Amino acid sequence: MNKALKQYLVKSFIILAVIHLSYFLYGYFTFEGIKKIDIYSEFYRFKFYDDVSISHFFISGLFLLFFLIFLLKNHARQHYSFGKILKIGFFLLLISFVSLTFFISFSFGQNAKLKGELSEKSYNKDKQLLNVLNPFLYNSSSYYSEKLFNYENILYPKPYPVIKEEKQELIYHDQFGTVTTYYSIDTLKVLTETYNKVSKKADSIFDFVGLDVNIVKDRIIKQTVIGDSTEIVFKGTEVSPEYDKDICIFIENKSLYKPVNGKSVEKQQYEAAVKRYNLLYKFKQDSLTKQFQKLDTLFKKYNIETHIVPQKLTSQVFYYAKNQERRLEGIENYFDRKALNEKFQTLERYLYQPNYLHPNILPIFFIVVAIVWLGLFLFYIPFNYMKGKKL
Repeated sequence: MNKALKQYLVKSFIILAVIHLSYFLYGYFTFEGIKKIDIYSEFYRFKFYDDVSISHFFISGLFLLFFLIFLLKNHARQHYSFGKILKIGFFLLLISFVSLTFFISFSFGQNAKLKGELSEKSYNKDKQLLNVLNPFLYNSSSYYSEKLFNYENILYPKPYPVIKEEKQELIYHDQFGTVTTYYSIDTLKVLTETYNKVSKKADSIFDFVGLDVNIVKDRIIKQTVIGDSTEIVFKGTEVSPEYDKDICIFIENKSLYKPVNGKSVEKQQYEAAVKRYNLLYKFKQDSLTKQFQKLDTLFKKYNIETHIVPQKLTSQVFYYAKNQERRLEGIENYFDRKALNEKFQTLERYLYQPNYLHPNILPIFFIVVAIVWLGLFLFYIPFNYMKGKKL
């Protein structure tokens, strides 16, 4: 390539950089904020009908048209060798790609504005609040779901968590019934060498006194070798959660509304369970009211319709916590659950899966880039050989 062509390509890339910056700023200043975000506002989706897409079409088209005109007028007819033609073809491919990606810069601008409005720290605090209060926010019918609310979901206090064991026992003649027993889950960690020695001796002792070794081994839930140690998780003492007055249905759910990224889900579940238990059994009633007030602020922040009255909901929660035999039908925790779920699903994608080039248009996009590049290249090749000396 001669010096004039190199300068022309550099100027073209500078013009494209300015256009990209303009789209970035346009995305930044037109972003409407988290209150307006929904599942249809994904900023990395090229929609083909909005002002960004329409202007993109015309600006890209005009740029490529004038780029080709000046390229053929001022920088063709040079009779370059095949190797240099391929090099020029590579730069034409870059020009094609960069001139068709203004909408990505627009997306970067919106994403930058979003992160300026909603920091990851603030977003994680909102998720942590929802994770703690999540069991209070189900609709009434969900509280009768054994999958969502059961004793095995209780993580705190001791002797929880528990494991359920069901056995068929003879009740009368040939009639059998299911007997459910709960056991605490205990953990023992010892050196593998020590464990093997003790295990062999224990087997001998059990055999001597006439006890079935398998009964003891049946209590082992999981055995894991970690380095030079062995961790044994086993069924501990029998627990009767159905008669435990220090638990209620609200701590029988360990689901996280939305886990915080980068932290163990199990650890988050436990921490939320401890905070939830303290709100119900350790702290004053006002503490839970303050948490519901924070929840009300959160709903307003994300523009979620809500009818929750913090003081009223708090009194209802404590009523059902103390009267476990009551059917949980009168709890007034009404808010737009669907809108909140969609809002957080979208924010998760915005913050942690920013696919600036949406998968739905990926094949179409690369086909368009290839067609544009092929058009530029095929126009340039015949003009290159029309006149001039070989360089």
